[in-house]
Amino acid sequence: MSSGNTREIITIDDEEDQATEEDGEIAAIDYELQQIESELQKLQDRKKLLTQRKDKLRDDALLVKSVSLSKRNWNKEDFPWSAKLRETLKDVFAIERLRELQLQTMNAIMSKEDAILIMPTGGGKSLCYQLPAVMSKGVTVVVSPLVSLMEDQLHGLHKLDVKADMLCTKAGKERVDAIMTALADKTSSLKLIYVTPEYMAKSNRFMNKLQKAYELGHLERFAIDEVHCCSQWGHDFRPDYKFLGVLKSMFPGVPILGLTATAPAKIIVDVQKMLDIRGCLVLRASFNRPNLYYEVRRKPADKVACLAMIENLLKSRFGGKSGIIYTTTIKDAEQLTSDLRDRGLKVGCYHAMLEADYRSEVYAKWMSGKYQAVVATIAFGLGIDKPDVRFVIHHCVSKSMENFYQESGRAGRDGRKSVCLVLYRLADAFKLSTMVFHHQNKVGLQNLYKVVAYCLDQTSCRRSLIATHFEESWQGSDCAKMCDHCRKPSVKKQVDIARYCRQLYQIMTKAVQNQVRLTTLKLVDAWYGRGASSLRVPSVPVPSFTRECADAIIGHLLINGYLQEDFHFSAYSTISYLKRGPKSGLAVDNDHKILFNYELC
Repeated sequence: MSSGNTREIITIDDEEDQATEEDGEIAAIDYELQQIESELQKLQDRKKLLTQRKDKLRDDALLVKSVSLSKRNWNKEDFPWSAKLRETLKDVFAIERLRELQLQTMNAIMSKEDAILIMPTGGGKSLCYQLPAVMSKGVTVVVSPLVSLMEDQLHGLHKLDVKADMLCTKAGKERVDAIMTALADKTSSLKLIYVTPEYMAKSNRFMNKLQKAYELGHLERFAIDEVHCCSQWGHDFRPDYKFLGVLKSMFPGVPILGLTATAPAKIIVDVQKMLDIRGCLVLRASFNRPNLYYEVRRKPADKVACLAMIENLLKSRFGGKSGIIYTTTIKDAEQLTSDLRDRGLKVGCYHAMLEADYRSEVYAKWMSGKYQAVVATIAFGLGIDKPDVRFVIHHCVSKSMENFYQESGRAGRDGRKSVCLVLYRLADAFKLSTMVFHHQNKVGLQNLYKVVAYCLDQTSCRRSLIATHFEESWQGSDCAKMCDHCRKPSVKKQVDIARYCRQLYQIMTKAVQNQVRLTTLKLVDAWYGRGASSLRVPSVPVPSFTRECADAIIGHLLINGYLQEDFHFSAYSTISYLKRGPKSGLAVDNDHKILFNYELC
């Protein structure tokens, strides 16, 4: 062999050694980067905890003033108006007894105190401003987010012969003129004006007339319904509610009453700041409705099986009983109504896009019992007053725990046992996430994931989960077997799912290399060795558990930050794909545990 060839071989060997050294160095750098990533994640988590703690301490200081105000005895009947209040309650509203917190709220608001009342759906919030309005000489302005809700209340008030009217974009010119005139007329008999926040924010004429009423001493109070809409942390944040922040400075001395069915302390503090009523009286009724039975069922992926399940429920367990079935979209509501009718069930469809007359007809048939149930979007039911709703079925999960609590709370207003049943499927949550993810500060997604966590939990008392969310202390024994978990308790089985997380990451890495985005369905298919062969990873074993369990694992990883949704817009829709989450730096560490209370079937 010539010396030239020998030199060539030596050079090639040197290059290979150098390449091996470089590979080793890259691997070492990668390892160190992973360690840094892991440390950064821990520091980020710590920073988040400290920031939350600091905010909470500041907010707690605000709540101290609210608590001291609530210690005053508002629950007495020796105020100058007490005798008239009892008389009006009986003569005008035909009510003998007041419910929890109604008297305290009315006494506070008549004493010109600002107040926020948190009371469950059906607890009687509207009476707290309607009765003082009837007793007062001037006018009470009620701000409400939904026209259907205002129409419902006006209908009830007119039956009692109470002078009330509403302002919204669809109000006719004559009606608007009459209301505007009444506002500036001290002799007017108009007691309540209902108005949407949008109308208030856009109508200079209305604000001008309110100013006039104020100068005449004719403006009694503001009642702000669904007051959680003021807060960007609220589940139904409405930008136009921000405008209400001007009321206190424009009309000093005019009390504000905020009302909501559900609001954690964080939202209440935010609302107080926004409305400029810091440290006002806060009255909170217990969230617990002892007569409601809470249950979650896995929703079959197969449409026919799901319909059969609902048919069976309506014909046997809820046979002859009245209820509501909630869906997400108008299309879902119409399709489900049609499918259930094909199975011989008497159900009506109810959503915001139906003609008003048709909606009223459906409502009347349901109220009278001709329809066993209404299949409705969540636009239905605010302000409904049907006491004997025996079941509320969620055909799809709610957007937040607040929404779920309000919607399920439409059951059993007569105090008798009623069922709140959620049909849960992870795919439905992804359908909703594309609708809510753009909500400010990702609050929409956080709220939705709390509902997913509620549905995934296999052992905790459902009531304790709801209580924790609403910051109430709760003993498991207080449930009295009124939820599926307390009725049939099961032992907590903690599993470490970290290795499954790492297996999913391997599939995701391969997808990235192939420039493919993964939907949950594609990810699970690849995990089970199905679907496109280019996405399968031979070293990832096919799970021994069911796809339902695989869905549960993905749900748990998602709500805990090991996976995250990646939204992409097409011309017709928003699609949710999955990618590694902010906690992936922790998960790739082989010593890291991800514990999940779940029995892998």
